[in-house]
Amino acid sequence: MSAAPASPARAYTILLVEDSPAQQALTRRALEDAGLQAELQVVSDGVEALQYLRKEGAFAASPRPDIILLDLNMPRMDGHTFLEQLRGDARIAGIPVTVLTTSSADSDATASYARGANAFVTKPAEYDQYVRLLVALGQFWAHFVKLPPAPK
Repeated sequence: MSAAPASPARAYTILLVEDSPAQQALTRRALEDAGLQAELQVVSDGVEALQYLRKEGAFAASPRPDIILLDLNMPRMDGHTFLEQLRGDARIAGIPVTVLTTSSADSDATASYARGANAFVTKPAEYDQYVRLLVALGQFWAHFVKLPPAPK
């Protein structure tokens, strides 16, 4: 007997918060290679991410993401500060965040969870493992998780 997904597969929106153009391109390519039905939105740091989520300025028509993939080490506003700001804003606090970083430091994991991250994942070094990771995350968030509705 095989387990059925909790909800049907659906297209979903991912907000990637990543300052490295190379990592942005790698993630975009990996999502395509994984065959995920995901719309990837990309911003370069925590300041832009908050503007995106609050629909400010150029982001006024941006779609609400189903999940945020968050790097920690970024200019202007790092991932830890972003998490504090996100969780402090009731309009956007419920959006799930997966920290996706090169760090494997216990202190980064502990700090991320303390600030409200839903998961902490160290980016694999090999591309095929990165694709497998994104497939697993995509299946989890799109097939099994029931997300709360966006506040009105």
